[in-house]
Amino acid sequence: MNNRTSMSVPKGASTVRSVSRRLRIAAAVGLGALVAGCAQDAPQNTFDPAGPNAQRIQNLQVPVFIIAGIVGVITLSVIAFVVWRYRDRGQAIPEQTHGKPALEIGLTILPALILIGVAIPTVSTVFALAETDDTECVINVTGQQWWWEVDYPVQDGCGGISAPIVTSGQMVLPVDTPVLVRGTSRDVIHSWWIPRLNGKRDMVPGRVQTNRMQADEPGIYAGQCTEFCGLSHANMRMEVIALEADDFEVWKANQLSDYESPTNELALAGESTFIAQCSRCHQVNGLTDGDGDPIVSRPDLNVYSGAAPNLSYLMTRTTFAGAMFDLLTPECRADVWEAPPDEFGERYLEGVTPECLNRVQLREWLRNSPAEKPMYTDPNELAATNGLPRGMPYLALSEGQIDELVAYLLERK
Repeated sequence: MNNRTSMSVPKGASTVRSVSRRLRIAAAVGLGALVAGCAQDAPQNTFDPAGPNAQRIQNLQVPVFIIAGIVGVITLSVIAFVVWRYRDRGQAIPEQTHGKPALEIGLTILPALILIGVAIPTVSTVFALAETDDTECVINVTGQQWWWEVDYPVQDGCGGISAPIVTSGQMVLPVDTPVLVRGTSRDVIHSWWIPRLNGKRDMVPGRVQTNRMQADEPGIYAGQCTEFCGLSHANMRMEVIALEADDFEVWKANQLSDYESPTNELALAGESTFIAQCSRCHQVNGLTDGDGDPIVSRPDLNVYSGAAPNLSYLMTRTTFAGAMFDLLTPECRADVWEAPPDEFGERYLEGVTPECLNRVQLREWLRNSPAEKPMYTDPNELAATNGLPRGMPYLALSEGQIDELVAYLLERK
């Protein structure tokens, strides 16, 4: 006969402990996510404004979060107390009574007053963010699956632009200058968002939406498309590059400089390969054929969005493929991203050097771009897009052709 006494844990107590443990785990995970999201060194930290519009958002969201936090703590505390105090212990159901009118009226008026107190500064901030009358420079952005085209029309603003400038992935602007961003889309709705400079703005096909950008100091400000736009939505990124006025003038002059044919033998072969394989979609300003006639790309005939990034000055940027990949090696990228404001312009304007080129990633992209950035699920989808791929197709390049193209693209600066 077994003399040991068997001790059993009441089912209710076990359930309470299980729920308590899950709540603690959920709280720890939530706190960790909150801390990670608020990290000051996060490139897309909306709590670290770097321009006047972002500062307006910060001035609004902080007190609203504080009020919401206080209301949340009080509400959850009352719920927890009621659940614990009046939990089922097997007792009889208490006598049911009507509520207290004074309490009900008070609990109706109090939330209404809180909402009014939040609504007034919110509406005021929304109208302030929509103001663009003071802008001194115009830059157009166009979204497509899955990258951003950036173009600068001829204008007196931005220090004067004498000819159109077309680039992609990175918008370059002068510091302390309010910029009018005019945006649209070529296919589906995309959303332009640079958290440290301003709020989100949906870019809708057939419409032109405006947004005001201004950066307080030189640097790179990262952004992300925030409207689900298809298979590679999460890979559709963008960056704003803020430069001092003198550095911005250097950047403009470089973007408007004349095309120079390569002198390096491998790069010269890459020019021919580019003309044969890439020029149907990608424009390189000043590139000519064997007869000396300008080569004009026709992406409208070759890709579903009707556009492809202009590669004229690719190596003046630090990213490619919709800002998904870095053209710089990790070490060189850190030198640019972490540069102090007074040194940033010089490091950025240096462009991508042969020593800093991220050759591995660029070669992988040229080797099989759909494998690097999903753009279409299967060949059957082509029937829905008139036979045109969404994004860069697989080109079946040989390793020799890839060597030539890398050498040629390295001189696009």
